[in-house]
Amino acid sequence: MADVITLGWRERLALPELGIPLLKAKLDTGARSSSLHVDALESFERDGETWLRFAVNVGGRHRVGVACETLALDRRAVTDTGGRRTLRWFIRTDVMVAGQRFAVDINLTDRRHMLFPMLLGRTALHGRFAVDPALSYTQPRPIWGVATGVS
Repeated sequence: MADVITLGWRERLALPELGIPLLKAKLDTGARSSSLHVDALESFERDGETWLRFAVNVGGRHRVGVACETLALDRRAVTDTGGRRTLRWFIRTDVMVAGQRFAVDINLTDRRHMLFPMLLGRTALHGRFAVDPALSYTQPRPIWGVATGVS
């Protein structure tokens, strides 16, 4: 693992393909998959494929709902930390963190009772990052507008 960047247990990231310029995430090497809190999730058909429509709340005290639509990747069973298995929709979208942009499979779920709306799991971290649990917010905020051409 040459040139692996060390991150803290929590970092800020962006999901540019979903129009989300900044989101706080917990980096969890114990979780295999990545998860994103969404509201009002619904599936629909477009051109013979399954698409998903949902909202993601961003911002601090003044939360704003970002409406998202994206192609569904899959629907799979996920076991949570309590050992409960649930069927969740998965999407594939780009994540920006620590100056890198890469595709990640993310399951969509209800994380409203969790401290962070996003969990970045070990599959997304593997080979790219090491996580030091003594650190937090080691990276500057993602520069989303520059990377995507969107201001």
